[in-house]
Amino acid sequence: MHSPLEQFQIKWLVPFHIGGIDASFTNASLFMLIAVLAISVFLIGGMSKAAMVPGRWQSAAEMSYEFIANLVRDNVGDEGKKYFPFVFAIFMFVLFGNMLGMIPYTFTFTSHIIVTFGLAAVVFILVTVLGLVLHGAKFFTLFVPHGVPLALMPLVVPIELISYLSRPMSLSVRLFANMLVGHMMMKVFAGFAIMLGALEFGFLVGWIPLGVVVALTGFELLVAALQAYVFTILTCLYLHDAIHLH
Repeated sequence: MHSPLEQFQIKWLVPFHIGGIDASFTNASLFMLIAVLAISVFLIGGMSKAAMVPGRWQSAAEMSYEFIANLVRDNVGDEGKKYFPFVFAIFMFVLFGNMLGMIPYTFTFTSHIIVTFGLAAVVFILVTVLGLVLHGAKFFTLFVPHGVPLALMPLVVPIELISYLSRPMSLSVRLFANMLVGHMMMKVFAGFAIMLGALEFGFLVGWIPLGVVVALTGFELLVAALQAYVFTILTCLYLHDAIHLH
């Protein structure tokens, strides 16, 4: 039986180096490109023939747009409307990346910490720069909660600062870990089903791990959508902090 970690192996498709930097086109690059193309087809195709009474494709595109628009409005406020394209792009990229990984023989690029950390770092840098541009030095009051006694400031401020600086790590690890563990579990139980099915009386017990695989597949589809939602809503909350401070 192959290792459950084999499915996460990065494979070089088109080797390419610039100086001492490896800029090769890999399977991760390929599926990120496929995700972008799939999103483009989904949105452009869904709205290319917009009708007063939308069909299924148009309804799905409009629902995804409206879902994120409401998420931004409820968690960031009216000031967050200008950042809707960024939040929507983050949601769709993570969602399609997660869902593509559920198709057999594909590659789940969101199961790699470098990809999720890259996304989280972009969010972190954006909200930090935005907060500094909007508020200047007043932005640092974000690390001084209201109502905290002056005597506790030396303790509270470092805790708030560490909490803020840990945002990109917690945001990236949450997505990466959920996708990694879920796919590993599916691989392990699928291996059990094959091993038991090969036994003489495997037909009597082989269906047990097979049933678990089916259940895990449904659960992983839910997790894939939920993790895209969690990543997006946390992005909205970070934007709220940058715009409103408290």
